Amino acid sequence: MNLKDKNIGFVYTGSFCTFRKTIDEMKKLVNLGANVFPIMSYNSYNLDTKFGKATDFITEIEEITGHKIINTIPDAEPIGPKKMFDILIIVPCSGNTIAKLAHDIIDTPATMATKSHLRNDRPVVIAISTNNALSGAAENIGRLLNRKNYYFVPFKQDNPITKPRSVVFDPSYIIKTLEYALDKEQIQPIIL
Repeated sequence: MNLKDKNIGFVYTGSFCTFRKTIDEMKKLVNLGANVFPIMSYNSYNLDTKFGKATDFITEIEEITGHKIINTIPDAEPIGPKKMFDILIIVPCSGNTIAKLAHDIIDTPATMATKSHLRNDRPVVIAISTNNALSGAAENIGRLLNRKNYYFVPFKQDNPITKPRSVVFDPSYIIKTLEYALDKEQIQPIIL
């Protein structure tokens, strides 16, 4: 499937260590002719971390996409009623956001954007990045794997020696996963 002229909601949540890789993939989508609309959770929009300043990420993302970041629940709510996106990707998707989606807790711009988008029976792609995927978050990941319209970017253990429960998406699969999900298919294998 060609991504040219597709409207893609691109949601950032708080796994800050993957932001640089994620921004690089966002650039690729824009270069392919996709219309990318950025959305950020409260934490990703407001917190400075050792990986960078929030304002620097915001400026860069808005320059790449040409769109202001959706960063409030009221601004995210119309996504579904207006049928704004063909597909939505949460990249990175933190364990916290996965838990909220698995239990239908809608209290951030990221979760509201997802809930609103899903009302149109359109695909949501999850690019998981969490230190507890193989422990506390495993049940929630399993719930989303079994739900309609959720698709996962292939993932692997982050560092099995020093972080044995950590899992992270492989950014090289983002574009291909979006293409498959638009055809309502899960790219395989999911676990690398």
